[in-house]
Amino acid sequence: MPGIAPDTVFNQGWDMDKRRFFGRPAGLTVAQIILLTGAECHDAARLSHVITDVAPLELAGPTDLTFIESNKYAGALATTRAAACLMLQRFEGQAPSTLILLPTERPYRAFVNVHRELYPQSLRPTSPFEANDIAQGSTIHPTARLGSGITVDPGAVIGPRAEIGAGSIIAATAVIGPDVLIGRDCSIGAGCSITHTLIGERVVIHPGCRIGQDGFGYIAGARQQKVPQTGRVIIQDDVEIGAGTTIDRGGIRDTIIGEATKIDNLCQIGHNVVIGRHCVIVAQSGLSGSVTLEDFVVLGGRVAIASHVTIGRGGRVAGGSGVMNDVPPGKTWGGYPARPRMQWMRQLVTLARLTKSGDTAEAPSILSDQS
Repeated sequence: MPGIAPDTVFNQGWDMDKRRFFGRPAGLTVAQIILLTGAECHDAARLSHVITDVAPLELAGPTDLTFIESNKYAGALATTRAAACLMLQRFEGQAPSTLILLPTERPYRAFVNVHRELYPQSLRPTSPFEANDIAQGSTIHPTARLGSGITVDPGAVIGPRAEIGAGSIIAATAVIGPDVLIGRDCSIGAGCSITHTLIGERVVIHPGCRIGQDGFGYIAGARQQKVPQTGRVIIQDDVEIGAGTTIDRGGIRDTIIGEATKIDNLCQIGHNVVIGRHCVIVAQSGLSGSVTLEDFVVLGGRVAIASHVTIGRGGRVAGGSGVMNDVPPGKTWGGYPARPRMQWMRQLVTLARLTKSGDTAEAPSILSDQS
C-alpha cells in the first residue's frame, strides 16, 4: 500500500510469529540428516544436535539448517547464525566456528530432501476448508460416483456420472463436469473447472485452472465459422498443473499431458497438444494447437510455440523465445524467432558489437534535407 509502512499494516495486536500455515516440525538430529542426505560430518560430538527448521543463510537461527553452493552467498555464510549448513567442500574455510559443517556434492538437493522430511504436509494441497469428508453446501449429482475418503468442500459442484477416486480432494467452488474421471489421491484446487477430461492418479491441479473447455478453432471468412471441438483432455499420473493454467480439449483428437509433467502457473495449452512424460513448462508459456513436446522437454518462462511444431525428446527452449520450427531432440534453442543456441548467441554478440560501434559514429539526422 503506497505511503503506508509495512509495520502499520500489521499493527493490529497480531502475533505474527505464532501465525504459521504449516505445523512446526518435530525436528531431526544431525545424524538423521546425514543418513537422509549422504552428507559428511567431521564433528562426532554434535551428531545429536536437533534441527527443527530450515532457513536461508541470512535468516537462519541456532536450530535451523541452511545451505550454500554459490560464491554469491559467501558473505552471508561468514555471518550466519544457523546451526548447520549443507555446503560444497570449498566453503568450509569460510564458515564460522560455531557452524556444523555438512559437506556434500549437491547441497541444494540435500537441503530439499530435509525440507521435504520436515514438512511432508506441504507437498500436496489440502482442503482450504480443512474438511475431511463431504461438506454441507457442496452439490453432487445423484449419478456421480465417489470413492472412499474423498473430501468435497462447500460450493463444489460434481456433475452427472462423474467418477472420483479414493482419497481425492475437491476444493471449494471447483466444478467437475459430466462424465469426468478423476483418479485416486488427486487434488483439485479452489475455483477450478474441469470438463471433458480424464485424469490419472496423484494429479495436483492448483486453484483457478480451466481444463477441458473449447479449443480455439474457427474457419476464416466474412463471419468466422466455429470448428467443433469434440476431443478430450487426458492427464496422466503424477502431473502437477499450476494456478490459472488453461488446457483446451482436442478438436478431433485428444489433448494429452504425459506422466509426471510439471506445468507452472498461467500457461496456455491449446487443442490437440501432446505433451510427453517428465516435461517442465515454466510460467506464461503458450502452446498453440497441435504442438507436440516429446519426453523430457523443458520450456523456459514465456515461451511461445506456433501450431504443429514438434520439440524433440530432451529439447530445451530458453525463456522468452518464439518457436516457429521443429526443434531436434536434445538441442537447446533460443531467441525470437528461436534458433540453435550457438547461432543465437553468435547473433547476439554480433548485434552487441554493431550497436557499440554505431555509438561512436555520428548518426545522421532523421530531419536532414534529403533533396
